[in-house]
Amino acid sequence: MYTLLNTEGRAKRAVLHTVHGDIQTPVFMNVATAGAIKGALSALDLQDVGCQVALANTYHLHLRPGDALVRDKNGIRSFMAWDGPLLTDSGGFQVFSLANLRKIKEEGVHFSSHIDGRKIFMGPEESMEIQSNLASTIAMAFDECPPHPAERDYMKDSVARTTRWLLRSQAHLNMLNQQEGTLNKNQLLFGINQGGVYEDIRIAHAKEISELNLDGYAIGGLAVGETHSEMYRVLEAVVPHLPQDKPTYLMGVGTPENLLESIDRGIDFFDCVLPARNGRHGHVYTSQGKLNFFNAKHERDDSPLDPLCGCQVCRTFSRAYIRHLFKAKEMLAMRLCVLHNLYFYNHLMADVRDALAHGKFQIFKKERLAMWGNTGI
Repeated sequence: MYTLLNTEGRAKRAVLHTVHGDIQTPVFMNVATAGAIKGALSALDLQDVGCQVALANTYHLHLRPGDALVRDKNGIRSFMAWDGPLLTDSGGFQVFSLANLRKIKEEGVHFSSHIDGRKIFMGPEESMEIQSNLASTIAMAFDECPPHPAERDYMKDSVARTTRWLLRSQAHLNMLNQQEGTLNKNQLLFGINQGGVYEDIRIAHAKEISELNLDGYAIGGLAVGETHSEMYRVLEAVVPHLPQDKPTYLMGVGTPENLLESIDRGIDFFDCVLPARNGRHGHVYTSQGKLNFFNAKHERDDSPLDPLCGCQVCRTFSRAYIRHLFKAKEMLAMRLCVLHNLYFYNHLMADVRDALAHGKFQIFKKERLAMWGNTGI
């Protein structure tokens, strides 16, 4: 059940009640692709950085170690020792990124594993079976993520197929949730809106899938090459046509500015590899903008990454030490920066929720964007 707590314009604060715990929104989901955050972080670290929801990758877990094995370990949450809510993607984005290794048909997609080349088939039913085996809190419907840019006629056909696959996903998950032996009989299903940058296709699709009374609605196919202004234009057009009494999830986005701008347009769920990926490459987010630890100016700097941050990294280590770790190619450098970046993202969302609770989101957004300045955060 999704309970709306506060609104300010289109921005909203809410809570999604799940079998694995409540999720306070807006929320950033921490991407644990194969059951761990890249950068040597575990479920214990997720607790420390204030993570509410983890996200695991259906495609990768299906290939390795195999969803049957994960099922035998009582699901991915038990396997990775994470006791909070967890969302699994459908595998669609990863399958469709294998442009040279797959063939799309109405029944699903035939593709070759990027690991060993073995032939695999995945359709809506297979995706739901895998996600049911993983026993995630939230499953994503199997969809086609079309390329950007895509011709209008291709996009219309692709979206129609995504709708048909959504209906099959919904029917199959309903069946699985009623079966004896299913690990999570309360698994939720989010559908995915597609349509590229074609507003009319997006709106028509949003209206169509809104009638299915799903547990949540995602907007996919953005942050794939379009400009930020194009993305915001699409959100402004499509979000009003999705149910306001259900969570709205913008997939694969993004920078801290992207999050604030998207919250302003009605989004309350996010995920992105950016904070972990940037951390592994020595780029960290701070209250004053982004830092690059390969910059020589940090060589003798005894100050913390961010004097306004309360994470264990900022409380303990200096910029000079972390730069030294990167130059020495120590894994600890990546780990510390990823820890800090995820703390930054999770606590940014906590601050957003507090601002919304007090009717001050617009003030908060303006102040944060001004603080970050032009550093490209």
